[in-house]
Amino acid sequence: MPTTTDIKTNFTAGEISRDLLGRGDLRAYENGALTLRNVFIQPTGGVTRRAGLRHIDTADGDGRLVPFEFSTEQSYLLSITDGKITIYGSGAPIATLGAPWNADQITQIAWTQSADTLLLVHPEVSPRRLVRGASGVFSLLEWEFFTENNISHPPFYKFVDTNVTLTPGGTSGSVSLTASAPVFSEDHEGVRLRIGGKQVIITDYDSPTVVTADVIETLSGTSATIDWDEAAFSPVRGYPSTVAFHQDRLVIGGSRDLPHKMWFSHTGDLFNFDLGEGLDDEAIEFALLSDQINAIRGVFSGRHLQVFTSGAEWMVTGDPLTPKTVQITRQTRIGSLVTRHVPPVTVDGATLFLARSGREIREFIYTDVEQAYQATDLALVSRHLIKNPVDQDYDPLRRLLFIVREDGKFLTLTAYRAEAVAAWTLHETDGFVRSVAVAGGAVWMLVERGGGFSIEQLDDMLNLDAALSGENPAGAIVWSGLDHLENKEVMVLADGIVVGRKTVTDGAVTLDAPAQSVQIGLEFTHIVEPLPPVAAASARRVRLVEARFRVENTAALRVDFGRGSRDIPLRALNSGAPLLDAPAPLVSRDISVRALGWAAQSSAPLWRIEQDLPLPFTLLAVSMEIKTGG
Repeated sequence: MPTTTDIKTNFTAGEISRDLLGRGDLRAYENGALTLRNVFIQPTGGVTRRAGLRHIDTADGDGRLVPFEFSTEQSYLLSITDGKITIYGSGAPIATLGAPWNADQITQIAWTQSADTLLLVHPEVSPRRLVRGASGVFSLLEWEFFTENNISHPPFYKFVDTNVTLTPGGTSGSVSLTASAPVFSEDHEGVRLRIGGKQVIITDYDSPTVVTADVIETLSGTSATIDWDEAAFSPVRGYPSTVAFHQDRLVIGGSRDLPHKMWFSHTGDLFNFDLGEGLDDEAIEFALLSDQINAIRGVFSGRHLQVFTSGAEWMVTGDPLTPKTVQITRQTRIGSLVTRHVPPVTVDGATLFLARSGREIREFIYTDVEQAYQATDLALVSRHLIKNPVDQDYDPLRRLLFIVREDGKFLTLTAYRAEAVAAWTLHETDGFVRSVAVAGGAVWMLVERGGGFSIEQLDDMLNLDAALSGENPAGAIVWSGLDHLENKEVMVLADGIVVGRKTVTDGAVTLDAPAQSVQIGLEFTHIVEPLPPVAAASARRVRLVEARFRVENTAALRVDFGRGSRDIPLRALNSGAPLLDAPAPLVSRDISVRALGWAAQSSAPLWRIEQDLPLPFTLLAVSMEIKTGG
């Protein structure tokens, strides 16, 4: 019977689909795994039990998290819920503001930031700007377009048929305006019109064809004219859908009634959209015209202005961007999510966006060879994991892209383009993750547990979820502050030792003996299961003789070779004789484990690590001695 050695040096392909079990020739097969749960894949190739989630605060309900990076020293997290914004600084709530968005509208909120101002837009709600004042006081204000002598400069557009005329009843003061077709509604009150380039404000709705207006600029006459238009954003026509800053201009991408239009403000005058005479620093506007309507779903300022629509991806060029130099070119035909707004994120010079299909994560990147953008599918070998994503953000410190799925689980993609690393893994918690944001160098999640919602922070010092830690130098038996886990069975680490499960009663747990430090929270299980070795593909029977696990700073290891899990006694591997009631030592070395018996199926994994003990675990590589038989 031949004996072979199979060495797995890394997991940089992540968890790959079972559809590839017959593709041992692929690099992804060599560096992938069949199952990876609740582990982070390091860019260097190892896998580590994921960080736990520290409980920060209870939330008012479902919503979404938005980062607000004021400076490198000051960053905030916004929790937007039904009619409310809660602002967190240094991990604690510092302000609460009323907000105009209801629970059903939150998913379509888009935002962008410039210095101390965060702009927030929704196609059904007048846009807002969140401002942090010099004294640290936050205000949520409505947009104010540049106005001079009562003449405002928002974008304008004629929504009705070009042949519809408007007849003023006078040229100044309060006048009637009569349309040749029914074009007005009660929501037109307060909306600005331009008649022959002169502005009026509608003050009263009389009928679908007649309104009363105050004249701001004296009109040129009282004859019927087709030269009129109205403010592009209003309760009648809807409001901006997406927004960004690019080349010192405010860019608005789409609105409710003009989903394919784009508007660029004056250079350096961010709320002035007056087209003027088409000078270099004046406003720009155009529509994305093609063989299909392209509802704009995101705008991103990168090497060029990138525009993500419901059916395609576009590039806006112009250096500098002026009314004369602007060019718009369609690049790819993938399409972005339409059911909710999920902003694209940048990773190593590429822009990652969620495809409209809900089954793909695309990397939008410019190639100098083709002088165009490509949209590569980053989840081609892990398509089974991409199921209806609803939120995403990128953590540059861990080099992890976090993606929240509709079912409440979340994914991480270890992305390192320079080393061709794109590794996916799935994470589960006792509850449902609803939103994710990276702010202040930390990863924050909005989590639903038992019908309640909470803000939680990824914490490398914890191995439990919804967890809290505490210290008492004198030692204590009763530990409180756990109201968010009331009646839940939790796991307890006391002085670094796993003491077992306790039930939270009246917001506290009672230990059997005093402890100076504790971690208390909900358990989660990490799993590492390899792909079947390529050497076994042509064999009827396979036997794993010995496996050598190279671990780093690992306190517990539980392995199943197909005959039930067994714990590997790591204490005995360290020098000396550690006490049994002391914290588990951290082991960094190769651990050899003998296995018995033949595997009935050569297509089955030869080992499986599945462990819920809340202790550190890192696996760097695995070497297997394998016998095969006919």
